[in-house]
Amino acid sequence: MERSERAKFKKELVSKLLYSYFKDQKTKVSGDAVIIMSEMLKIFVVEAAARTARQAFSEDSKSGDIDHFEKVLPQLLLDF
Repeated sequence: MERSERAKFKKELVSKLLYSYFKDQKTKVSGDAVIIMSEMLKIFVVEAAARTARQAFSEDSKSGDIDHFEKVLPQLLLDF
């Protein structure tokens, strides 16, 4: 199984997340927008995990935890 096939976001969840930011209830979100947003979320999560692992490694830790994630989060958000 390829890595990208394992990590998936449910379309319903992504759609609800997108709709929660619109003020006008009549706003429509296309299926393509949901697919693109799902891919962006997947990339974001994978990148966050990779940066957390690198941070943990740089601190000679055997596993990444929330402290490592919090250290990489500001730069991660700026990059996205």
